[in-house]
Amino acid sequence: MDIRYYHVNAFASEPFRGNPAGVCCLTEWIDEDLMRKIARENALPETAFVVPQGPGRAGLRWFTPEIEMDLCGHATLATAYVMSLLDASVREIVFDSAGGELRAGVEGGLVTLRLPRREPVAAQAPGALLAAVGVRPVAVYKSRDYIFRYGSEAEIRNISVDVSALDSVDLGPGGLCVTAAGTGCDFVSRFFCPRSAILEDPVTGSAHCSLVPLWAGLLDKRELVARQLSERGGELLCADGADHVLIAGRAVVYTAGVLTV
Repeated sequence: MDIRYYHVNAFASEPFRGNPAGVCCLTEWIDEDLMRKIARENALPETAFVVPQGPGRAGLRWFTPEIEMDLCGHATLATAYVMSLLDASVREIVFDSAGGELRAGVEGGLVTLRLPRREPVAAQAPGALLAAVGVRPVAVYKSRDYIFRYGSEAEIRNISVDVSALDSVDLGPGGLCVTAAGTGCDFVSRFFCPRSAILEDPVTGSAHCSLVPLWAGLLDKRELVARQLSERGGELLCADGADHVLIAGRAVVYTAGVLTV
């Protein structure tokens, strides 16, 4: 079986930046075990599998090297970008996914995702998570992910994670997000994945489903600019809605070809 395949850097305007995602363009769904094997072989943060379901509509699933995800922002952005390359007339795509109906708009190389709004609530953090970062946050929140809010961008840049402490907590598809107000943007963040081959996610679109309403409330702003301070880095243009968030960014194809499986 040959599968048309793209390696895309999402939330980036140049190679070697943003968050890499594999995009497998299928004509029909393949066996789930095979999807898991492909994702493991790709060894990228996420591999997306997309099946067209009619004009402007497609089914979408996402796999890390370890598990299937309930939502992945950067791989959705990468998929929408690839579909716009394959058909220049594509301006809006509706994805049917485990995360519900997701919409993506493409205009001038900028991809805008409409994702579910996941407002975080104040929470108590497991002791192992606090031990993993070693620096006590100003506040702790929970949605899908735990969110630790700090007082400065410098603290976010300087956090060093104790992997053994982090891996002792089972967060399912969730992770640990650390965030603070930014100096050259509205807010910054980093995202860590327990029990994962990739400890720090380069740019985490799904985490912004919670970060956007959190910072929109804290800053009393609807439109925000966010930066993820991973080694690769990435910039996200965000807006808070009543029941959704908008997250926009650019993408770059690193390689395109065929997987033979």
